[in-house]
Amino acid sequence: MSLKSPEQFSVMCCPSGKGQETSRPAFLYYRQIENGVISLLYIRRLHLTLTYLLLFCGDRMLASRAFSLVGKRAISTSICVRAHGHAGLVKAEDFSLPGYVDRRDVPLPEVAFVRDLSAQQKALKEKEKASWTALSVDEKVELYRIKFNETYAEMNKGSNEWKTVIGGVLFFLGITGLILIWQKHYMYGPIPHTFSDEWLSMQTKRMLDMRINPVEGISSQWDFEKNEWKK
Repeated sequence: MSLKSPEQFSVMCCPSGKGQETSRPAFLYYRQIENGVISLLYIRRLHLTLTYLLLFCGDRMLASRAFSLVGKRAISTSICVRAHGHAGLVKAEDFSLPGYVDRRDVPLPEVAFVRDLSAQQKALKEKEKASWTALSVDEKVELYRIKFNETYAEMNKGSNEWKTVIGGVLFFLGITGLILIWQKHYMYGPIPHTFSDEWLSMQTKRMLDMRINPVEGISSQWDFEKNEWKK
């Protein structure tokens, strides 16, 4: 059933007449679904929410707020998929269908590289059904390019991408080093005096005087009779 106005949608949702103010954003959402603009995944995510609101639309404030957000989301989705001058609807790629990929371990992809053939390419495909001796070298190459995107030689050919990767890594490492140098000179204070050799010597002597960890710790390594470290 196709609804032409918010009033018809409101009557369908709330026959009792309550919640009339929620009909317009909900109607916009319904029209987006009817026109196929909103994806099926988005519809499934909001199905339970919409069902609850349609059944309990007597709570006007809650329903009005929720339907308003849903209506804005529907309009936003519609604008996004109709952007960039597309005449028809933009549909998401169905990854459950066979797809083309250039891989050295897959010599024959599941589908051809060129799916929508031009008139010239269609004529060449018809000519392909006859004897190949009638085909020129250029026509054979064009037939190959219809089926495949890259040759094995092109796939095995090295690229200079590693230079870009290494350059990017070195660039960010250099930036990080400069930040650390700047922090050391302008953010961090002087080294605390507790790191000095004199302070560490007094701290060690204090620990020995207190007999800290006499079983397996620092005090167990000190000979208190000879006043030296055990050998």
